[in-house]
Amino acid sequence: MSARDNILNKLRRALPAGDDSGAAPQVQDYYAQVPANSSRPERVAQLRTLLEAAHADVIVAKPDDWAQLTAERLLAMGVHKLALNEEDRDSRALVAALQGRVTLTGFNRPIEAWKQELFDTVDAGFTVANSAIAATGTLVFKSAPELPRSLSLVPPLHVALVKAETIHAHLFAAALDEQWAAAMPTNLVMVSGPSKTSDIQQTLAYGAHGPKQMLVVIVEGDAQ
Repeated sequence: MSARDNILNKLRRALPAGDDSGAAPQVQDYYAQVPANSSRPERVAQLRTLLEAAHADVIVAKPDDWAQLTAERLLAMGVHKLALNEEDRDSRALVAALQGRVTLTGFNRPIEAWKQELFDTVDAGFTVANSAIAATGTLVFKSAPELPRSLSLVPPLHVALVKAETIHAHLFAAALDEQWAAAMPTNLVMVSGPSKTSDIQQTLAYGAHGPKQMLVVIVEGDAQ
């Protein structure tokens, strides 16, 4: 029996007798009171409002123009070197919109081969979120070889793309709809804005533990 099995068995034994539900009753009761049937425009608006309240910049765009709008914003922000997954379709769309005006670097190399470049010269990292949670203004990333954690954590600017159809009303809906219990990834990253801390003298500072800035691109509607 693995250490994980031992821990889970201890937790199960601690439950009240006869309680073998997949989620604690209080969790189910709480989310039963939270509307999960909000419209897509409502979820987009709520996600945007909460992200902006957390000091993230947000662009809401159509499938046909998000790449051009994002490219223009990156140039305006002074991005000179962008790290991304060059094999991803959305990344290729952004690359085409940039038209060679930004230096691109892929991460399909061992981290040892480009660690110094990543930490010292990359201005921004571009990622595509697996989904989002409207109630908390959160983007969800499932770490994988094509989406390493370093891409969203190391560069000073994190650029994240999220599709409107993947925005869930709340956390419980996301866990159920995406069947997290059946296929939990090795690492699930939830991001609700740029990195911030107030550890030192209770003074709020951005960028201490991750990106100082965050640009979120919400794509809604159908491509023409």
